[in-house]
Formats: sequence, structure tokens, C-alpha cells
Amino acid sequence: AIPKFPQTIGVVTSKTTAAFQDIRAPLQKRWPLAEVKLYHASVQGVNAAPEIVKGINYFTNHKNVDVVIIGRGGGSLEDLWPFNEEVVARAVFNCEFPLISAVGHEVDFSISDFVADARAATPTQAAVMAAPDINEVYMKVEDLWKRIHQNTVGKIQLHRDKVNTLAKSYALL
Repeated sequence: AIPKFPQTIGVVTSKTTAAFQDIRAPLQKRWPLAEVKLYHASVQGVNAAPEIVKGINYFTNHKNVDVVIIGRGGGSLEDLWPFNEEVVARAVFNCEFPLISAVGHEVDFSISDFVADARAATPTQAAVMAAPDINEVYMKVEDLWKRIHQNTVGKIQLHRDKVNTLAKSYALL
């Protein structure tokens, strides 16, 4: 399961792609309490698959994240191919932390999507899946506080009424 309140989120993608910004910006807005750790890896070409594996293994070996996101933006089948490589699929499967695969956009699928703990249709959706919205959490906490306050005041009034009723009873008078 994806943790509800992650403190550290690992991202395996290229630091020069729009995909990293598409992950980082929503995370900063939704859950600024989390630290985002980037492991730079090529996301296309002959070096991509080994670098993606190194990134996943880095987070697994260092045990310094709560959830991992791997991904890149859309592209041709050839551009997305590293996420179809067996070594990447095995690394995704063996990752000790929940892993979200965010490869491509909407209609794109890769083998890593099917092996991951969760699939996001876009890198932005991966950020939404990885962290809660802090404003929703604030509203929930405020709602719970109001309910606790109302219940407490209600119980105090109920017991105050019981004491008053007993105090006015014939037996005590």
C-alpha cells in the first residue's frame, strides 16, 4: 500500500525532463512536508535501463524513502522501451518500498506499470497518488476537532444536568 503521509519520496527519472517537474511541483503544493529525493537516471537510450535499476536499488539499499516513483513523459514505443526491459521489471518487483510507475501519458503502458504497486497515467498523477493534499488534511483535522469539542461539551452538559437533577431530588433534600 502507498503510505498515507510519506515523509520522504524517492523519484527515479531524468532531472532534465519535464516529468520531474510534473512530479515535484504537485508534491510541493500538495504535501510540502515531504522531502523529495531525485535519483537522476536516463529514461531513454541504451544506458536507461541499467540507470533506472541503479536508482531503484539505491533507494532500496539506503532505506531512506517511504515511496518511490519511477517515470518519464510520453514518447514513442522506442523511447519508452527501457521500462519494458526485464531488468527494470525485476528491480521494480524487488523494490522494498511501494513503487508507483508513471511511464508515458494516459494511453502508454509498459511492463513496469504491471509489476509496480501502482500505475499512474501521468507523472502528475503519480504525485497525486503518492501524497495527500495538505489542505484536505487540515480540513479533516478541523472537522474532527469540532466534533470532539461538541461531544465533550455535550457530555459535560449531560452530566451537569444529572448532578442538578440528583441535587434537587427528594432524597437529598
